[in-house]
Amino acid sequence: MEGGLETVYHSCRAELLRFLLARTGSAAEAEDILQDIWLRVGQGRSGPVANGRAYLYRVAQNLVLDRLREARRRAVREQGWMEMAAGVDLRHADPADPNADALAQMTEREEVARLASAIANLPAGARRAFQLHKLEGLSHDEVAQRLGISRSGVEKHMAVAMKYLRRALSED
Repeated sequence: MEGGLETVYHSCRAELLRFLLARTGSAAEAEDILQDIWLRVGQGRSGPVANGRAYLYRVAQNLVLDRLREARRRAVREQGWMEMAAGVDLRHADPADPNADALAQMTEREEVARLASAIANLPAGARRAFQLHKLEGLSHDEVAQRLGISRSGVEKHMAVAMKYLRRALSED
């Protein structure tokens, strides 16, 4: 890490933490982002920095935005799973965020549709275990009880499901 940027980081660390706390509302998340800043700055990917303090605040703001975007994508994905579990026709689903950019909405819908298709094509036992565990939120023990199989059987079904989904989704 550049000596100058490292010094700036240490001198405004508490300030950055307050900045991040105000934007995230979570002390734990603010600390995580602060750690990410330290790691990113420490990798020395940036060239010469004219204003180290402004640079660190820009990195902080970008990381907050990245986390917000990821949370939105995760929410859309989970909503798609819940709709799929409830039997909602995903081809006619409303966009999750009316303010989101049209390309992002289309991409998210395509991802949900690809995932729904891949889940539908899972072997029956793996599909049922996956739905109970991932979509309904049951533990492996609860899935085993519900399906009348051992916990080991559930783990095997989940391994098959995850392997199949990884392969099916990476082919597209």
